[in-house]
Amino acid sequence: MANYSDLGDIFLVAPVAFGVVSALRKFLDLPHRLPRWNRWLTWIWVPGGLLYLGARVLNIQSSTLDEAYWLLVLAGVMAVLVAVRDYRPARSLLLAMGPLALYWLIEYLLELPTGKVPKQYDSALDTTQVFVSIWLITFIIIARSQKKTLEKERVLREEEEKAKRLIEAQNAQLEHLVNERTAALTHQAEELRAALTELKTTQAQLIQSEKMASLGELTAGIAHEIQNPLNFVNNFAEVSTELVTELEEERDKPDRDLELEADLLADLKQNLQKIHQHGGRAASIVRGMLEHSRQSSGERTPTDLNALADEYLRLAYHGLRAKDKSFNATLKPDFDPNLPPVEVIAQDLGRVLLNLLTNAFYAVKQRQQRGEPGYAPTVSVSTRRVGDAVELRVQDNGTGMPESVKAKIFQPFFTTKPTGEGTGLGLSLSYDIVTQGHGGTLVVESREGEGTEFVISLPA
Repeated sequence: MANYSDLGDIFLVAPVAFGVVSALRKFLDLPHRLPRWNRWLTWIWVPGGLLYLGARVLNIQSSTLDEAYWLLVLAGVMAVLVAVRDYRPARSLLLAMGPLALYWLIEYLLELPTGKVPKQYDSALDTTQVFVSIWLITFIIIARSQKKTLEKERVLREEEEKAKRLIEAQNAQLEHLVNERTAALTHQAEELRAALTELKTTQAQLIQSEKMASLGELTAGIAHEIQNPLNFVNNFAEVSTELVTELEEERDKPDRDLELEADLLADLKQNLQKIHQHGGRAASIVRGMLEHSRQSSGERTPTDLNALADEYLRLAYHGLRAKDKSFNATLKPDFDPNLPPVEVIAQDLGRVLLNLLTNAFYAVKQRQQRGEPGYAPTVSVSTRRVGDAVELRVQDNGTGMPESVKAKIFQPFFTTKPTGEGTGLGLSLSYDIVTQGHGGTLVVESREGEGTEFVISLPA
């Protein structure tokens, strides 16, 4: 403190204090942190000037006023540091100024009585002054280091904020683009949905058309197949009427022949049994037609595959004969008598059999029309148990298929028949019914010019 007093004139102390305070204001960034305090500190030279004028007018020794002014400046600086103590460099400067302020206060108090420090305190004060100076310089360096670190952090934060704002702007732009793209995709999705709905409607119409075509084949077959039991019923009914007439005539005779009456009654009973038998056959054919034509319930029931295959073999054959009376073929059923009932959807599997058999008869008819000598159209249906599965085979000795056709045979809308004779959905629907509806397999084996065999495998 004495070295500052040696300036000898407070007129020189005020500019020095102003410079120190200005450096502090800049170091602590007071214009932004404490704007009001910053304005007040710009007038820190005013008290020094007033003290200088007072010393001149009153002829007072300037050294005492110098010390008082420095204490005032120091108090102002300490107050500012306390006000911005949340700022780490400010806390470091506060720690740096603490010992200096205490040292100046003690020295000032010791000088008050005589204006000089007693000699017995010189050594202690000199040692203390060295310690205070080292302490002050050390914490000033620390404060400067902290300020640089905080400045780097501030610059880094600003860069991060700038990058964040840039990312937000890019995100906003991307979001705008995404919204535009989403709107376009939504519009396309709506168009595709409408197209899909129209496609499903068309597909349903084609499937219904295919079902009606198979129903037409079935109806034609039934019309021929049902004719046989109806003829039997009519014939036996006519014979039964004649037997009843003979029985009535015999009963009216005075001399009745009981043995003849017994024979007539036995013949009548046998005829009624035949009528019942063929009537049941006709009823089963009609029932099969109704089951085939109605919507499938989707419920699996134990089904005799031998009876189902035999029935549709004959119906498919008679269906083709209804269109062409000249067509004849050999039917070869080969059924496993020990085949147990299999859980299937009878209506759906009946459609599959009808489709495969209709194609088989169509193939042998096409080969027959070529006029090959010695050719005999033959279609066979067989069943057998193979491990945990049941196999149902439909085989013909028709035209067969080349490999290029066989690779596409189960594709929707693929057909080798002329326009108007097939939709190309029969085998595709049959494949779906067997594989998806029953968990089985449907494969085809064929050689061109030799024949074709379809193999249905179902879980037993």
